[in-house]
Amino acid sequence: MGLMIEEQIRQRATEIEAIIDSYLPEIEGYQKTVIDAMHYTIKAGGKRLRPMLMQETFRLFGGEGKVIEPFMAAIEMIHTYSLIHDDLPALDNDDYRRGRKTAHVVYGEDMAILAGDALLNYAFETASKAFDMDYDSQKVGKAFQVLSRKPGIHGMIGGQVADVLWTGDRINMEQLLFIHRLKTSALIECSMMIGAILAGATKEQVQIVEKIGENIGIAFQIQDDVLDVISTTEELGKPVGSDEEQGKVTYVALKGLEESQKDVELYTMEAIGRLDSLPYENTFLRELLLYLIHRNK
Repeated sequence: MGLMIEEQIRQRATEIEAIIDSYLPEIEGYQKTVIDAMHYTIKAGGKRLRPMLMQETFRLFGGEGKVIEPFMAAIEMIHTYSLIHDDLPALDNDDYRRGRKTAHVVYGEDMAILAGDALLNYAFETASKAFDMDYDSQKVGKAFQVLSRKPGIHGMIGGQVADVLWTGDRINMEQLLFIHRLKTSALIECSMMIGAILAGATKEQVQIVEKIGENIGIAFQIQDDVLDVISTTEELGKPVGSDEEQGKVTYVALKGLEESQKDVELYTMEAIGRLDSLPYENTFLRELLLYLIHRNK
């Protein structure tokens, strides 16, 4: 599975890059510094996992056409803005991400803050272009609602807040899972739910997809903690052991390496079970979910 799936992921990521690029604003005008910073960060690479999950869930439910594309670009913009702000000195204070200098190092803290704001705002401007397409506007509206809610205080930002507030505290498993569920799972849930909604999935099916996204997000985050312990800086593209240095309690610190690796498997298999319960099939999506937990970076 390894090599073939990696090749397929790379191929799809390249197609997704082209879609995202087509929605980025032109670098022009007096505000071009901030637009340049938006481009710099969004083009820093990355797995393009969220738009990929969105597109594949859309395909799973038989979705066709380009209506998914503005949402794919939007979710990547939201993900990228969160990374820019995450890396700021006031938060994680990271100078490198994906092997290159972070936005605040290159453009200054002021422009990095504004570039994050700009990407978040532009994400909604981009997603709203789906309303101009000849498509069921009620589905587009529902997808837009999910895009508005999941990255916010009940989702990603809520997780960020807890993460910041509890840094340095001896938090328990319930608190840690709260952070993972909101900080990481929320955007994955968001991506998959939008794919399902736009393709016309039923309310019950969208709920199943939400649960799949939650499990995958938690598994992904535990695997991140595992890799933080066992990988080298070169493989990860970020300093290893950085979580512990910042006084953050990790899943591995609470449960140990072996148990953590087992839990990654458990959460993933639960997600796969739910996926298999749906009356549709997308072999690539299934393999992608399995690949995510066996990745080494």
